[in-house]
Amino acid sequence: MNNTSPLADQSSSAANTSVPTPAFSPLYQQIKSLILQNLQSGEWKPGESIPSEMDLAARYRVSQGTVRKAIDELASDHLLVRRQGKGTFVATHAEHHVQYRFLKLVPDTGNLDSEGPAQREIVDCKRLRATADIARTLALRTGDTVLQVRRVLSFAGVPTILEDLWLPGGPFKGLTSERLAGYQGAMYALFETEFGVRMVRADEKIRAVMPDETQSQLLQVAKGTPLLSVERIAYTYNDTPMELRRGFYRTESHHYHNALS
Repeated sequence: MNNTSPLADQSSSAANTSVPTPAFSPLYQQIKSLILQNLQSGEWKPGESIPSEMDLAARYRVSQGTVRKAIDELASDHLLVRRQGKGTFVATHAEHHVQYRFLKLVPDTGNLDSEGPAQREIVDCKRLRATADIARTLALRTGDTVLQVRRVLSFAGVPTILEDLWLPGGPFKGLTSERLAGYQGAMYALFETEFGVRMVRADEKIRAVMPDETQSQLLQVAKGTPLLSVERIAYTYNDTPMELRRGFYRTESHHYHNALS
């Protein structure tokens, strides 16, 4: 089997993409990049199976071992999921275990499953013009339309998380407070299934803060109660920023948990 670079032999759909492949990257990294292009273009949608390693090896004219290494990395990045005896599938936020991937606040006793789903209240959902800092974070121009959402998550009736989100207006056209309130799954699953935007990774900054008057009222805490502030930028494929989220967490009965490996 010919193990020469597959870049010159792709179909016209792959050849017309604007995502460059590093000139001197290892061959499996080139295959990983090409598979990412297929995911980004929507050829294989979340929850669907992708072709077998044998079929992909024939498609890209490389060895199965090269394809397997590329898929292993994509699985480690939570973009693909291997299922024993069934094949490899595009990861989806609609799956139960994936829903909690970006939620790191867990109860001091029990776990997220035993605690049950959060009760969600959409406080506000409006379209406005992006300020300079919001535009810069979301790779927009100052004044571009963004969607701002504020919601409160409660556990056992106790308001625990206050979140402010900013989303680019174009990809989320048609998103309203009614659609947010009516959707029973995770917010990222809604973005994925109804707007075609899949969040694949996020960067976070964490610090302790004192709440302002509005935050104190919405979380039902005294004004001098310290909160955990988590600022997140979430990205879709090709490192495109799609969400700025600022969360404020009560930590009397919860803690932030992150498993490092």
